[in-house]
Amino acid sequence: MLTDNFLRSRRRRDLSDAEKAVLESAIERVETLPARRTTHERGDEVRYSTLLVSGYMCRYMDARDGYRQLVCYHIPGDFLDLHGYTLQRLDHDLATITEARVAYVPHAKITEITETIPHLGRMLWFSTLLDAALHREWIFRIGRLDAQGRIAHFLCETHARMDAVGLADGGSFALPLTQQDLGEACGLTSVHVNRTLRRLRDAGLATVHDKRAVIHDRAALASLGEFHADYLYLDDHCHTP
Repeated sequence: MLTDNFLRSRRRRDLSDAEKAVLESAIERVETLPARRTTHERGDEVRYSTLLVSGYMCRYMDARDGYRQLVCYHIPGDFLDLHGYTLQRLDHDLATITEARVAYVPHAKITEITETIPHLGRMLWFSTLLDAALHREWIFRIGRLDAQGRIAHFLCETHARMDAVGLADGGSFALPLTQQDLGEACGLTSVHVNRTLRRLRDAGLATVHDKRAVIHDRAALASLGEFHADYLYLDDHCHTP
């Protein structure tokens, strides 16, 4: 099913089979998008919400000097723009990082769900609240941590999210981000990212190479990044520092 990873390991068990079927049937169309393509721009009006089925995407904002700031990194199972249902337009850009398969749910269908199946509507609301929790943590990471702490936190967070949807193999997971992408997610230059990744590797904490990350010492990396997974609201069976 296209929606199998939606809220997986994050209260998905609270959804009934009937509710899962309704969400699946709400999808109007599925599309495959090429890598490194901006799909929505700031100010765009939206009439659909987009579920990422496979691949990786991001939300970003551009400064006047052309510097890009990633404000969210999306993995399979994420709704990219569910907040657009109530806001009706986006205040950021959306782009693919890799080739991505997405499913579109018309806002009219979401209205129908919220009016006729209130529990499912609350679970969609829960999804947008998870986004808000993630954003608060990104503000903390960039505002209070040093370079090593920022990247350590980002790696721990991404591993926890990937593990929740079954896309981590122990401490190893796909990370198709360039050093520039990492810098734009963590508020660092590419040179600083390169230097910091080398330090994390030399310390035996983590390695990022060839579009893959491997965490060698999860507890130590979490400590360095002041990472606590509580804001991800993972199910109790997910054992993450």
